Amino acid sequence: MQDEIFSKILKAGSRTYFFDVRETRAGDYYLTITESKRSGNMDDPSFKKFKIYLYKEDFNQFKEILDEATDFIINEKGDEVISERHQKDFIPNREIKSQDDKSSSSISDFEDIKFE
Repeated sequence: MQDEIFSKILKAGSRTYFFDVRETRAGDYYLTITESKRSGNMDDPSFKKFKIYLYKEDFNQFKEILDEATDFIINEKGDEVISERHQKDFIPNREIKSQDDKSSSSISDFEDIKFE
């Protein structure tokens, strides 16, 4: 049984997401999605981890519902990032306008993630 067949990491503020393909005892593949969030203080950090196991028979329905949910959010609220987490964690990457000089800094784009 192989441990690491495929692995990708998404860093998002204080959270990190791990997408790992693993192998079952029968030799088939499945996906684990792990969310790791830093907690505690900087001197003694600890991490909380939550894991989802996703098997091939559920891929299509999972992808359809994820696409439906994300499309709903974008259609209802647009794609501008306004969550508190992103305001706190990503202010240097967002467009920031000073009330005094009306100048703005450039924004950096986020990478799209596709489950295909």
